[in-house]
Amino acid sequence: MNRPPVPSERFDVLIVGAGLSGIGAAWHLQQRCPGSTYAVLEARDAIGGTWDLFRYPGIRSDSDMYTLGYAFKPWTNAKAIADGPSILGYIRETAAENGIDRHIRFGHRVVRADWSSQDAHWSVEIEHGGATCTMTCSFLILCAGYYRYSGGYTPDFEGVEKFAGTIVHPQQWPEGLDYTGKRVVVIGSGATAVTLVPAMARDAAHVTMLQRSPTYVVSRPGEDAMANWLRERLPAHTAYAITRWKNVLLQLFFFRWARSQPERVKQGLLRRVREALGPDFDIATHFTPRYNPWDQRLCLVPDNDLFDAIKRGDASVVTGHIEAFTGTGIRLTNGEHVEADIVVTATGLVLELLGGMRVGVDGKDVDFSSTLSYKGMMYSGVPNLASAFGYTNASWTLKCDLTCEYVCRLLRHMKRFGYVQATPRAPDASIETTPWIDFSSGYVVRAMEKFPKQGTRAPWRLYQNYARDLAMIRFAALEDGVLELRRGEETERGAQAERTVARAA
Repeated sequence: MNRPPVPSERFDVLIVGAGLSGIGAAWHLQQRCPGSTYAVLEARDAIGGTWDLFRYPGIRSDSDMYTLGYAFKPWTNAKAIADGPSILGYIRETAAENGIDRHIRFGHRVVRADWSSQDAHWSVEIEHGGATCTMTCSFLILCAGYYRYSGGYTPDFEGVEKFAGTIVHPQQWPEGLDYTGKRVVVIGSGATAVTLVPAMARDAAHVTMLQRSPTYVVSRPGEDAMANWLRERLPAHTAYAITRWKNVLLQLFFFRWARSQPERVKQGLLRRVREALGPDFDIATHFTPRYNPWDQRLCLVPDNDLFDAIKRGDASVVTGHIEAFTGTGIRLTNGEHVEADIVVTATGLVLELLGGMRVGVDGKDVDFSSTLSYKGMMYSGVPNLASAFGYTNASWTLKCDLTCEYVCRLLRHMKRFGYVQATPRAPDASIETTPWIDFSSGYVVRAMEKFPKQGTRAPWRLYQNYARDLAMIRFAALEDGVLELRRGEETERGAQAERTVARAA
């Protein structure tokens, strides 16, 4: 017996993803475009995205919460470098306070979206409950992050099958894993590794951070003394705004300083590590990268926790190349053997564009690697679609807030003047292109050929500069000669009639 087709639901806007970015996008839409109908499509069964998915010990932000938090909702916790459960609570609280949670469709995985210029809408194909359904919308906001949720990146290590212990990846942390009194090896030197090592060292017999090459690691206080002082004396929103801008400006200054005087910044960072670990520690081998500061993202540790664990002898750092796993640990190419009961492969993410969904425009599949990124959020030749992608040199949410603000501004403009389609049109082929993300990190390099490109000038270039982007996104003209705006047929006929009357008069 054939079932009748399920009727398609229609919305003004569909938001894909109910994490930090998706909840923020919904708030902006409600506040700036009141009356717009929308739904948030979430593939998983919970709010929170990254902050619900990752459950490894010690999970926390690697940015301060005064810039990682939403511009519209003050972060009032004393901890500036917050733990994962606190961030998750903040996101869920935002959704509940504003009624956003009532708009979320859980278990709705978007697999494809097709734009029709004739109908001026997206047809969005969704997997839900073992079946496929379709929704339509006028505009798509993609907030599904930048990595594959189903699993992280693990190299093909030789001899893994011989290892008698447990191997886990932080992205798929097993519930109830007991590492008390165990020898733990954490492979990696990025943000996840420097978080895991001090957290696990509290209970493990010993934790070894096994890295192929060092990363710049900088310690900051877990609490922002100025923020806490201001919060006691000023209204919450005022204190939050002052702290947010203070931290934004400090981030901008430090990044520009690192780019203009890399050797000076490098020596300053290494001096702070030497002060934390003492003059006898081998900083040159274990904490001196081969690249300049901000060629890759810096790793933040709160209150010297990583360095303190090393000084206590609860943790250690080994730098070398893995030759093979053995039955009791890992053998390096220099002959050294690192004993382990548990190995954690903190070896990175798998980048995935637009949450893995496929996109078509007027019957033709879009190859995003051949598109240019417009203002860091839209794509050449793709109408009525924006994606929230944060900064690499600052807090993620700073850019996502700007993206959502711009989309709402564009939607209001389109409604006012009767436009139904907004499409960034790429300039001629002579424009020089650069990678979408200018980082040398392995997880970035592995995936960049599949990602859009950016140009060398605005609006095709993202400058990784909040103040500059703020001006471009908040105040620059929407009709800039690059964004092609098209009216609906009825509006266009009305405009033609008005022009005819004006000429006759």
